[in-house]
Amino acid sequence: MNAESARMLVQYKCWSDRVLYDGIAALPPGEAEKPRVSLFRNMLHTLNHILIIDRIWQAHLEGRDHAYEARNTKDYPPLADMRAQQESVNRWYVDWSLAQTDNSLGKSVEYTLIGGNRGVMTRGEILLHVVMHDNYHRGYVGDMMFQVDGHRAPVMDLPVYAGAGRPVM
Repeated sequence: MNAESARMLVQYKCWSDRVLYDGIAALPPGEAEKPRVSLFRNMLHTLNHILIIDRIWQAHLEGRDHAYEARNTKDYPPLADMRAQQESVNRWYVDWSLAQTDNSLGKSVEYTLIGGNRGVMTRGEILLHVVMHDNYHRGYVGDMMFQVDGHRAPVMDLPVYAGAGRPVM
């Protein structure tokens, strides 16, 4: 991965998060917290998982330990608070991506997963994982949004982002 691609992927991630949070905020009260048949309990618990994983990989990229013992927490903050936290970690990823070069993205990072397995990936591979992971779980949230009568999930495809003039964070 080169530095230009890394910056584009981070901007796409930020845009997708913004679009999804806007869509959830527009739902009728209680729908985001309503129990659903899904890997996670509801929309907010799924968003919380995305946030936690973003923070875990942020810690790996910074070369520090993280405080998480699981890939999600029992409870989650209200939507507005979670959105602010996600925007904060997204700003970190934006700043981080702006500081990367083609060479730095190729540098290896050793990490330990929550389950104790150790691994090594390049910074670029970690970024790609974060973006793909977030997209995967945004799909879960999108599916749950379709379960709300009269509502649709927002379109967050990369071509839509590109067609919107590649808005930045």
